[in-house]
Amino acid sequence: MKTGIRVVVVDDEPYSRDELKFLLGQYDDIEIVAEADSGEKGLEVIMKNEPDVAFLDIEMPRMSGMELAQALKNMKKTPLIIFATAYPDYAARAFRVQALDYILKPFDEEELAETIAMIRERLGASVAGAGEKQEFLLSPAARLAVEGDGRIVYLSPEEITYMFREERETVICTKDEKYSVRTTIKDLEAKLKGYPFFRTHKSYLVNLNKVNELIPWFNGAYQVKVEGSKEEIPVSRNYVKELRDRLEL
Repeated sequence: MKTGIRVVVVDDEPYSRDELKFLLGQYDDIEIVAEADSGEKGLEVIMKNEPDVAFLDIEMPRMSGMELAQALKNMKKTPLIIFATAYPDYAARAFRVQALDYILKPFDEEELAETIAMIRERLGASVAGAGEKQEFLLSPAARLAVEGDGRIVYLSPEEITYMFREERETVICTKDEKYSVRTTIKDLEAKLKGYPFFRTHKSYLVNLNKVNELIPWFNGAYQVKVEGSKEEIPVSRNYVKELRDRLEL
């Protein structure tokens, strides 16, 4: 019997619900304790089972996933909310109701793996999922090998300003260049453990030594600007306090 992170899946589409349950079932520390095909039933099973995490479809008749998330705020033990949606336009609204993350349909296994990593970090889970790579430290002389223009470039961690996920590739940015690799943000974060990199958002990893500005955005969220880039990088409000603690004296 599985024990660990207790999950409820709420989705009115049976095929989407079954697909997500199947993907979650690949993780040894995930235990699906209940499911529901509507917002109303979702509220009932969540109150009954008190899960650690609730995966909620957004577009449901009568009670939407957003409305369900609002109702869950009144619980003594509110689960972490992960929205599952076919519409990326809901991202900003998802964070307004303090969702930890959102995943897009059809589900991408790499994106789901990054979401699971965020859940584990938030809950302090220590059980590693099946088949996952173990984290290791880079030695001071180590470099990241990336391919560009038909050649292999070796980057020192100190050169990297930030990186972000773009479709099925990760873009690694230095002050002057950008390199695309197939490696996930999650795996790069593991490789860079021990260096001052911080996950500001599910799709962004930032070198704290390159941060120049922390800019208030809306509803407690922030954006950061890094050396050599004009881009404003999102910071989920769930990570703002830790980021400030890491940046400030």
